[in-house]
Amino acid sequence: MINGPKYKICRRLGPGVYEKCQTQKFVASQARHANKGGKRPKALSDFGTQLIEKQKARFSYGLTERQFSNYVKKATEVKGGNAPELLFGYMETRLDNVVYRFGVAHTRSLARQMVSHGHFVVNGKKLTVPSYQVRPGDVISVREGSRKSPLFQDLGKKLKNYSAPAWLSFDAEKIEGNVVSLPKNTEGFIDLNAIFEFYSR
Repeated sequence: MINGPKYKICRRLGPGVYEKCQTQKFVASQARHANKGGKRPKALSDFGTQLIEKQKARFSYGLTERQFSNYVKKATEVKGGNAPELLFGYMETRLDNVVYRFGVAHTRSLARQMVSHGHFVVNGKKLTVPSYQVRPGDVISVREGSRKSPLFQDLGKKLKNYSAPAWLSFDAEKIEGNVVSLPKNTEGFIDLNAIFEFYSR
């Protein structure tokens, strides 16, 4: 998926979209960019706001429009389900996102590449599909043949002060993690309800 210039996208959608934009360098870039124009941003319509929320989610997780709309459709088809929470769960439990949440990869893009190259196994089975949905009880670990790769050297030291989300557990020394439970949306960066309003038009 080609995302385009990341700083430009973050200025439009917010710094939470990419890890690259959550730095002092981006803040300085934002300040320089703001000083150039001097114009007040136009107030967004409801449609514009909903579109931005949709794009936030899509770009954050690195999804194509087709992938994302399929997740939305799947979430709305669950009878009696909480569609926003289901959508969040579908995105969070992708294998590439779980690898990212473990802290093994510093970006989702790198996590996707690592999974595609066959570095990870789920319950002992090698998988190369970044969109694979993990479930509570699944064990994700680095494939034995990949453990000596520079990608996984000194992870114990690198992740000393890192804590995985509560729904995951990860042992950096063993390079192995577990899915403890289903994720809950506690971040609030994306208005998931607005996304469903966008697709209901």
